[in-house]
Amino acid sequence: MRLSPLAVAMSMLIGATGCRAEDDAVFTQLREAMVREQIEAGGVKDPKVLAAMRKVPRHEFVPAAWRNRAYDDGPLPIGENQTISQPYIVAFMTEQLALKPGERVLEIGTGSGYQAAILAELVKDVYTIEIVEPLGKRATETLKRLGYAGVHVRIGDGYQGWPEAAPFHAIIVTCAPDAVPKPLTDQLAEGGRMVIPVGESGDVQQLVVLRKENGKLVTKRTLPVRFVPMTGEAEKR
Repeated sequence: MRLSPLAVAMSMLIGATGCRAEDDAVFTQLREAMVREQIEAGGVKDPKVLAAMRKVPRHEFVPAAWRNRAYDDGPLPIGENQTISQPYIVAFMTEQLALKPGERVLEIGTGSGYQAAILAELVKDVYTIEIVEPLGKRATETLKRLGYAGVHVRIGDGYQGWPEAAPFHAIIVTCAPDAVPKPLTDQLAEGGRMVIPVGESGDVQQLVVLRKENGKLVTKRTLPVRFVPMTGEAEKR
């Protein structure tokens, strides 16, 4: 994990001040450093995505024990053998979706709820599914507490998507199946985009971007990544 000397020093102040307002000011500066040194430096350019990354309080989505490392350049544990993704990956995947304000987004793998919050800064309605019940409940509480009324959380297996809310203009998957689930591509609207890591558990996976054009999928390979495996129905395929 990489963090600038300034960010390291500032993170050490968190919890030492004993004042919520001062802590919030430190976190705001850490977010600014995160966007500047990790995300913009990594090539993410969409101003709306950068603004969302600057706004959403990532530290609210990690366990208290990890809060002073919330803006580190790497994933962090969130319990239940799951992680919150590296900030750059969150920003990169979001940029690849090329979202417009009126679009409807489906997320598979709610996790902490952080990615859903980023999406909710860009679109009105986000539908997100989490298979691990304790994580789904915790994410629901966090998102509600922070005022993200446009995020709809379902606890269940995301392999089949959310048919009654389909079609979706964009789908983002934050866990890795061996192959792209057909139910998800079926729920993608014409012109819709999907970002998904694909590959076997334990191996380096490939992050791919799919676009539905004239009913067919056009695939673009982007980054090598490592995500937790998609469980449930995906394991039977």
